[in-house]
Amino acid sequence: MENAGKEIEISGLRIWFERKGAGPPLILLHGALSDSREWRRQLDGLSDDFTVVAWDAPGCGRSSDPPESFRLPDYADCLMAFIQEIGIERPHVLGLSFGSGLVLEFYRRYPAIPRKLVLASAYAGWAGSLPPEVVDERLEMALNDSEKPPQQLVDAMIPSLFSGSASDELIGEIVAIMSGFHPAGMRAMARAFAEADLRDVLPYIDLPTLLLYGEDDKRSSLDIARQLHTSIPTSTLVVIPGVGHQMNMEAPEAFNVAVRDFLSSNHH
Repeated sequence: MENAGKEIEISGLRIWFERKGAGPPLILLHGALSDSREWRRQLDGLSDDFTVVAWDAPGCGRSSDPPESFRLPDYADCLMAFIQEIGIERPHVLGLSFGSGLVLEFYRRYPAIPRKLVLASAYAGWAGSLPPEVVDERLEMALNDSEKPPQQLVDAMIPSLFSGSASDELIGEIVAIMSGFHPAGMRAMARAFAEADLRDVLPYIDLPTLLLYGEDDKRSSLDIARQLHTSIPTSTLVVIPGVGHQMNMEAPEAFNVAVRDFLSSNHH
């Protein structure tokens, strides 16, 4: 089950990634407080049709910490250098939560690179999707939480990540992933996302774009889904019933089917 992880250096940062399968390339971008391990079921489930690549973003997992001044454009430039370094062309790009904002910023800066976009549990950045007081509250909480023992932070976060019916096994898995968070990486990502307002990019997206949301997502609600769907002219909205924010882990079969169908179909 273990995929062979690899490590490369991008602009002085050590970047760890998993690569599995053959076929058109599909890049998976994880959320904050996470790393490539959240994509285990996608690396296994989609690699029969795609070359699936999942990185540990700078400041996450086995990658090194970026400067705390890192913001979304820096992550996007790092992603571009990563794509060039590992030698893939015209990938499909899929991001979840923070990763979805990274997809949008990446598209803004490098619109010719992606083939199709998948935005899961997505925001147009926190600033672009949440009221200012909620952004302030989330940022303050993240900065405070970054100083806490992992167990305390994880216990506070878990209820907002899954639906009420998530199994103990699933919760144990996300606890193991999130407990390895990097305080500096967490602060950089939280500041980057709190400042990000990507609404101006949305009307210009001319690639087929799948918006994928869990019906019970407590962090990125269906109101946000509808705003993005209205703003992105080429978008398709799919809602997976009965699951929360981490739907790639909670409902991997439904998630993988939706992604495979969308990427395999001939839009335009």
